[in-house]
Amino acid sequence: MSRGELVKLRIKEFAAREGWTLKEVADRSGVCYNTVKSYARSQGMEMADLTALRKLARTFDVIIEDLFEVVEE
Repeated sequence: MSRGELVKLRIKEFAAREGWTLKEVADRSGVCYNTVKSYARSQGMEMADLTALRKLARTFDVIIEDLFEVVEE
């Protein structure tokens, strides 16, 4: 990522596709609910826990790169 770019995670989008709440995403993935909620609500972040991203990607049956989009700061 270059300066001025942040990552926005698409957790809400994938959860909606599956018909799951964020709590269900947390339960299914094994990622702490507060982490899932924080990632889902963030408009952009510089860092995220790779282990959590792997678990979330596995839960949604996508590759990690599908979980995020780069946004301008």
